[in-house]
Amino acid sequence: MVLGGLSLALLGCGPKPIEGLRSYEYLGGDQRSGVLTYGETPPVGGPYNPLWQTCALYTQPVYNEYAVHSLARGAVWVTYRPGLDAAEVEGLRTLLAGQPAALLSPYPNLPSPIVMTAWNRQLSVEKADDARLTRFLKEVLPENSAPEKGSPCSGGFGGTR
Repeated sequence: MVLGGLSLALLGCGPKPIEGLRSYEYLGGDQRSGVLTYGETPPVGGPYNPLWQTCALYTQPVYNEYAVHSLARGAVWVTYRPGLDAAEVEGLRTLLAGQPAALLSPYPNLPSPIVMTAWNRQLSVEKADDARLTRFLKEVLPENSAPEKGSPCSGGFGGTR
């Protein structure tokens, strides 16, 4: 009985879930050409173009179809509302510095000022200094089960919309 109580106590000591983190159940591997429709804004998974978006920091919106393929390769995609304060955008650039597979781009009609997305995981925040963004990068991204995780995020499509 003591061991059972100890187990329950230890379960409560682990990291708390990231507040507001949403999870999805896309499988991956569904490559298609053309314009695709997604259920989330920005997309968090689903079908994607055979070509991926080259991981970089963009100042113009990128195509969903290429960005979703980058997510499938294990990248993180941080989107922000066009017109977001320059200091906030710079904060996002700083946050992503050193991330080997990251996209940053504005995204029209975004439901919140900033959205961080990995395959099947998404977090919306108001400010670039929200500690949940760092937790996402440290806790969610390494554990992500992207279907093509480990594939390079370079050498793909480097254009914008």
